[in-house]
Amino acid sequence: NLSSHTEERPQSTLKWKGKMLSLNNLQNVIYNPIIPYVGTIPEQLEPGTLIVIRGHVPGDSDRFQVDLQCGSSVNPRADVVFHFNPRFKRTNCIVCNTLKNEKWGREEITYDMPFRKEKSFEIVMMVLKDKFQVAVNGKHTLLYAHRISPKKIDTLGIYGKVSIHSVGFSFSSDLRSAQASTLEVAVLNGEDAPSAGMSQFTAPFIPALTAALSPHSLVIEETLIKSYLKSFNVDLISGKSKDIALHLNPRLNSKAFIRNSFLQESWGEEERNITCFPFSPGMYFEMIIYCDVKEFKVAVNGVHSLEYKHRFKELPSIDTLEVDGDIQLLEVRSW
Repeated sequence: NLSSHTEERPQSTLKWKGKMLSLNNLQNVIYNPIIPYVGTIPEQLEPGTLIVIRGHVPGDSDRFQVDLQCGSSVNPRADVVFHFNPRFKRTNCIVCNTLKNEKWGREEITYDMPFRKEKSFEIVMMVLKDKFQVAVNGKHTLLYAHRISPKKIDTLGIYGKVSIHSVGFSFSSDLRSAQASTLEVAVLNGEDAPSAGMSQFTAPFIPALTAALSPHSLVIEETLIKSYLKSFNVDLISGKSKDIALHLNPRLNSKAFIRNSFLQESWGEEERNITCFPFSPGMYFEMIIYCDVKEFKVAVNGVHSLEYKHRFKELPSIDTLEVDGDIQLLEVRSW
């Protein structure tokens, strides 16, 4: 029962660069803080830092907020670099904003609400070079571009009707050594140069797979979606026949995730059903395509998205991956 205040959440992880990052091995963990909570963050929030907050939404909650602040002054009120504010009254939504010189900026509102009353939650805030990326309960939730440098953040504030079980930090020592370069590349725009040591490819990108596809094969790609992108596609192709065994086509404007096959020079029937559209403009993602005996299984940022039953039966002849669209492809691996 996830609504229990004392129930321990299962061990949780983030997956980057093929490695599992435990969110249980956190630093400076604070347990059961009294709300409102205002505490000093012990280290500077560099790109790659994670803030992990686990808690529970009471049944009578109308709102709560997590603020990354510049100090704890009340009069004048300290600047709030990132104001993360789930609201349950009238319309369920998350409001994000920045407070500078005691004046709020323009609100950014997310209506895809992952929080539920009387349910537990896990918030992971990832500090990137030019934005925050927030995941709730293991799913990407929103991006928020920096309006004030995160280097000025030294205080965490949690307010409102919420019960917090724990707050912990990962100050990117593991991330920086193993995958911080990925997080750095994840925030590059079209004019930036790639970080040292990271591969980058322009689309369309058509590599040969390192091994012929067969049941239990994996294809993993890491990609940054450009902020103005409307759609992109990922195709698994048989080079001999030019048949497309799997065509994945996320369309960001309509939030449709199209799947199809192009066999014997004609497209088949599209599949569109999906419970949650996993992409948004500007986000970094890792897509895993798992080839099972009967179907392909696709996961985005470690969360299962869909299955697609095989229409193309000669799996060993699938030898090419084509990625197209105005995206920034960081790495492709297959085995």
